[in-house]
Amino acid sequence: MSADAGAGVELLRGMLEIDSPSGGEDELARFVETALKESGFAAYRDEVGNVIGETGTGGDGPSVLLLSHLDTAGRALPVALTDGRLHGRGAVDAKGPLAAMIRAAAARPDFPGTLRVIGAVEEERLSRGGHHVAATLPAPDALVIGEPSGWSRVVLGYKGKIDLRYTVSRPATHSTNPAAKASEVAAEFWRDLQEALGPERDHAAFGSPAATLRGIEGDLVRATLDVDCRVPVGYDPAALEARLRQRLNGGELTVVRHVPAARVPRTDLVVRELSAAIRAHGGVPRPTLKTGTSDMNTVSERWSVPMAAYGPGDGSLDHGDDEHIEIAEYLRGIDVLRTALDGLAAALHGTATAQAQRPETGPC
Repeated sequence: MSADAGAGVELLRGMLEIDSPSGGEDELARFVETALKESGFAAYRDEVGNVIGETGTGGDGPSVLLLSHLDTAGRALPVALTDGRLHGRGAVDAKGPLAAMIRAAAARPDFPGTLRVIGAVEEERLSRGGHHVAATLPAPDALVIGEPSGWSRVVLGYKGKIDLRYTVSRPATHSTNPAAKASEVAAEFWRDLQEALGPERDHAAFGSPAATLRGIEGDLVRATLDVDCRVPVGYDPAALEARLRQRLNGGELTVVRHVPAARVPRTDLVVRELSAAIRAHGGVPRPTLKTGTSDMNTVSERWSVPMAAYGPGDGSLDHGDDEHIEIAEYLRGIDVLRTALDGLAAALHGTATAQAQRPETGPC
């Protein structure tokens, strides 16, 4: 392993050694800020705790933002490097993609404009960091979201999210009383909600809605349901709410949060450059649509700029007890990002000669 590759692995390992649940990212943020400064970035933390590193020649040149997140979901895991795999919470979601972005951007201090890397807080909970970034920073000319895609995949979009809470109360009574109890009413509402989503509901299909019962608590007198609905592009949350309000059966419904779905076309500039970079490193780019959500959903509500999500790591390991990343994949991801940054610099800087010399890639 080269010294450069070794330094990249050590950066990621150091990040994995620090537990960083949503709302508890401070220690990791300080570590990343120091790592950015040691890698030549101008680095600081903003008002909500996001870590921001900047490099490049600045001036009137284009701006490219690499945005990933610091927080993790799930219990902390032992960190170990075995058989070419680095194990630990966040190895793929999303410390691996963030570390790859830092290493790629650090290798491009001569980027002809502003190259910014951000580790955001609380993406796994309420996307607090991503909302703050979109509200306080100018829209970049191009954006890469750091999420696990696999080194040869480019993510074009994510489903949206509607979080619902249903609460219901019923008078205290004996369990043998035929009147419906709170727990029974709540269970009936869950069935009604699935029916309201329609017969085509499917978590695996990007174009279909689906729901997960994230939590249920109740007894004969009071019950609460917390529901996570995933919805496709163009889905009407108001229409769903209206259907559900006809089936409340004396309960109360709260829409806790709505995050619209996000999707870009295959012809998007960032998609094209990431795809070209994957090809340059021997891969076959594969466009992908994810059924979860990411900060791509968050920032696309404010920014209409070329964007896509990319990062090394197997997304099926997100939040799991065997979360790990293949070292070879992680290093390929760094190489792809470096090459993609070169392509974006040429395209955004209007370098006609460089564009003419590049082979035609077309959509991935």
